[in-house]
Amino acid sequence: MKAAKRMTSYDVLGVGNALVDIQAQVEDSILSELSIDKGIMTLVDDQQQASVLSRLNGRPLNRCAGGSAANTIVALAEFGGAGAFIAKIGDDEVGEFFIKDMRDLGVKMDVEPANGSPTGTCAVLITEDAQRSMMTNLGASATLQSSDIDESLIKAAKYVYIEGYLLTGETTKAAAYRAMDIAKQHGVKVAFTASDPFLVNMIRDEIWDLITGPVDLFFCNEEEAKSLTGESDPIACAAKIHDHAENVALTLGPKGSIVMHGGEAFPIEGVEVKAIDTTGAGDMYAGALLYGITNGMTWRQAGHLASQASARVVSQMGARLERKFTQEEIQSLSKLA
Repeated sequence: MKAAKRMTSYDVLGVGNALVDIQAQVEDSILSELSIDKGIMTLVDDQQQASVLSRLNGRPLNRCAGGSAANTIVALAEFGGAGAFIAKIGDDEVGEFFIKDMRDLGVKMDVEPANGSPTGTCAVLITEDAQRSMMTNLGASATLQSSDIDESLIKAAKYVYIEGYLLTGETTKAAAYRAMDIAKQHGVKVAFTASDPFLVNMIRDEIWDLITGPVDLFFCNEEEAKSLTGESDPIACAAKIHDHAENVALTLGPKGSIVMHGGEAFPIEGVEVKAIDTTGAGDMYAGALLYGITNGMTWRQAGHLASQASARVVSQMGARLERKFTQEEIQSLSKLA
């Protein structure tokens, strides 16, 4: 007797940090003045963040709901996918902005605000060379815990997408593991992103355990893959990871990406563009790929869509597409072999 087919309402449920991104273009001198390390993400406390934001007064700012997994779910939704998101916000105007922004995009998000913690923010300082230096104040995001994970949402999803940043806190890690455990119980696929090279260096063994265990789809960039595997060649990195994970998506910046599925490697070409802002390129890639594989595309086709999407997002300011993909563009990529 055949098992009943599981009914799904969402293509992907994301679990991650709820951060309002505040983006500004700055000169290199501002980074020096604020003692900010260029091109990386730095965690800061409330006071440090207030100092950074005050220095941006008078500059044009772009504000939107962000955070790694949130950006990916937004990308999925903007392609027409059905997304939901679990994260923690503060009981403040910034938190209200975050949840309204997500809902306006069609993303399901129902969370209880945390008392006594401000909503997290990420100051994204973009220099002329397109490097982005991020100052992140997690705020209420750091209070996410296992009891916030909604089993009914996971059961209704095709994929659960977990951001690696959650593994840096005790309660947020517990929430991530609970989400993965519930997914496995209900036959829901688990996607996980390495998030940052510093994270791979810090918890390499734990990430290997996840790749070997519950993770069905692993996202990483070239630097993260090299750190994880000890290999110097990207194809060797992807193959080594694929020995443990069913599916791998390894991004190579302007050189494209490598998608591994079913023992096959699909090299995906890069798209030549002038990079203005690399914020959210990996998140956009993940969102486009997840949209593709949950909406009838092959892995190769989804890889091409993801490559096109990440190229388009780096050619503009901000992590959301100003010029969205039309259904005609998506369908043309669906016809690729």
